[in-house]
Amino acid sequence: MSVNEELQATIADMVDGRRGVLAADESSGTIAKRFQSVGVESTEEHRRFYRSLLLSAEGLGQYVSGVILFEETLGQKDDSGTPLPEVAANAGIVPGIKVDKGKGPLPGAPGDMITYGLDGLAERLRGYKEQGARFAKWREVYPISPANPTPLGVTANAEMLARYAAVCQSCGVVPIVEPEVLMDGDHSIERSAEVNEQVWETVFHALHHHGVVLELMLLKPSMVTPGSECAKAPPQQVAEYTMRALRRAVPAAVPSINFLSGGQGPEEATANLNALNQMWQAPWQLSFSYGRALQEPALHAWSGDTGQRHQAQEALLKRARLNHLAMQGDYSEGLESAAAG
Repeated sequence: MSVNEELQATIADMVDGRRGVLAADESSGTIAKRFQSVGVESTEEHRRFYRSLLLSAEGLGQYVSGVILFEETLGQKDDSGTPLPEVAANAGIVPGIKVDKGKGPLPGAPGDMITYGLDGLAERLRGYKEQGARFAKWREVYPISPANPTPLGVTANAEMLARYAAVCQSCGVVPIVEPEVLMDGDHSIERSAEVNEQVWETVFHALHHHGVVLELMLLKPSMVTPGSECAKAPPQQVAEYTMRALRRAVPAAVPSINFLSGGQGPEEATANLNALNQMWQAPWQLSFSYGRALQEPALHAWSGDTGQRHQAQEALLKRARLNHLAMQGDYSEGLESAAAG
């Protein structure tokens, strides 16, 4: 199979109009904080058990087409000795891998950040493919303040995303491009829309410059929302501002936009996705790539108790099903009280 055929097969398996992506790629520090919130120590065994619990939820493949894994998880096995990427693949879920190496300050742009991890990326991708990964994810973050993001911050981060995506496609790995405009702050929804549109325009200019094939990548952007210190905007307003910015900045060639939840609660993220899909026919699939907004109820149901495995899986399945319905514009708040399935 040629590199292009590999990429096309992965896109076909992940973009079907009804399923989204589960982000289970929390770094060691992030998952430690999540576990701490439910009184669980972040040991390798606890992380293995929890992520195995998620991937083995029966029927998850009806609602989830891909899962982003942390590097540690790629090499772990379930209780019966099956590698976790294989557990996902057996459920019809494409395994993927987070490949960036975290972020730090961007010199020359006070307040902005840059992500590390390009060195040796092609070699790492070849190893990840041998372990079952078929797509990758790289995240750049953009804080909003009166001075940020700076012009340098916008262009430097776009360049990193484009270089990463080009390396991925050269290796037969579908890139998920994640430019996350952070919710932190007291900025208005209008300011959020302005920054998101500027970021997306710059990212796609860089992707074009590096020869990235847009039909063979996925975009994982923020929704356009007010800052976290402001009152929440209603779903219809979030959808209107988000769609307007997307239509101005994102080429129709991109097959799927899988939104990150970025600090939204589970119900909020589902309601906003539903509003987006109720607006009008978009040129892209409008889907989800949620982490905490899918996992939070499952994590609380589990809370480190192996006897709560089934309850945790049911909580995950319910959120996945509701987001599947939101992709069709068929979600309603009344469904929150219904059982999974």
